[in-house]
Amino acid sequence: MPDTDHLGRPTVAITGTGIITSLGQGQQKNWRALTAGVSGIHRITRFPVAGMRTTIAGTIDFIPVADPSAPAFAQRLAELVVAEALAESGVDRPGDFPGPLFMALPPVEIEWPQRSALAAASSVNDGLSYTDLIRAAESGHFEPWYERFLFGSVGEALATRFGTKGSPIATSTACASGGTAIQLGVEAIRRGECEAALVVGTDASVNPESLIRFSLLSALSTRNDPPSSAARPFSKDRDGFVMAEGAGALVLESLAHARARGAAILGILEGCGEAADGFHRTRSSPDGKPIVSCMQRALADAGLSPDAIGYVNAHGTGTPENDRMEYVGIAAVFGERVSSLPVSSNKSMIGHTLTAAGVVEAIFTLYTIRNGLLPPTINYDIPDPALPVDCVPNSARAAKVSHAISNSFGFGGQNVCIVVGAEPS
Repeated sequence: MPDTDHLGRPTVAITGTGIITSLGQGQQKNWRALTAGVSGIHRITRFPVAGMRTTIAGTIDFIPVADPSAPAFAQRLAELVVAEALAESGVDRPGDFPGPLFMALPPVEIEWPQRSALAAASSVNDGLSYTDLIRAAESGHFEPWYERFLFGSVGEALATRFGTKGSPIATSTACASGGTAIQLGVEAIRRGECEAALVVGTDASVNPESLIRFSLLSALSTRNDPPSSAARPFSKDRDGFVMAEGAGALVLESLAHARARGAAILGILEGCGEAADGFHRTRSSPDGKPIVSCMQRALADAGLSPDAIGYVNAHGTGTPENDRMEYVGIAAVFGERVSSLPVSSNKSMIGHTLTAAGVVEAIFTLYTIRNGLLPPTINYDIPDPALPVDCVPNSARAAKVSHAISNSFGFGGQNVCIVVGAEPS
């Protein structure tokens, strides 16, 4: 493979990955569980769920943290996956990564334990207002919280620890955030701004407020028993997605840079496509046109025809509208192949890792190509005749794949598609 792509841009190689999901920590544990059809969804024990319509999630309960807030936990997950990716890549000296950091982060806001503490610190006993909370915060006793709950706090901490260059760039484009971060890293290398980039997606947003908000949108599955059967992408009886936590990290390099230092090339990021439809604050356009455009742009960016794609890692949330819309988009792009092209959903097992999903699922797409094994879509018990898709039902399948697409479609019509290719021969 040449060091430049079909448009003369530097070819972007993947030289390191790190991952953590509700299935476990690290590449081997995740891949083994994912291809065995194991579910990481379980009943929530972190906070009381009595009276809630949804009582399950893909929480990561096996990583201890001193600070249980979402940004602190997201940072801890990110630290673990970055360490794994850097160890595999070998690109950096400890604390001296030779390029910038691109991050996908969820929205960060102060949480209820901190709000309660601020209220307790206020001199007002009744009729507490927002102004009263601000005055309590101004007392100077809450500076660590102020620093913790800034949107950029996670990126700044990671940049300091791992020695990335320049200011970290954090983005939040809903469920497409991970794909957006990957695209930013790819474009920076292609433009010659850097020879290496660190891309991270992390999310630890399973808390009472987030669960209630998604529940009020009727977006979550209420199939609580057993938890492992809740996520049912493309199935006729699907009833919503399952919230989950997770993180993924990718070390990207120009192919020339990776070859020059003798790095093992895990795969190639061949193309990125983005399309925003602005249809609604939470819904995407039901006609699927932005999804069609997004996949077509990713293929054009990669210089590939639809026939070259051997697998689609679907966004596949399990909500009735999203799965139908994604099927419509895939059918438009791949035509008669729609019923035979493997299209499976990792979310049936790990849940929806939200902001991190684009990076987590791109990593699983890479593993699919490298291992010649298609992860299944579990809980596919009742096919939907309106969605005649080969979702690799219930059991993994051996297949040789040279090029694959990973889809990420977010609230508000933010859509990103990534084309991943096999390592050069």
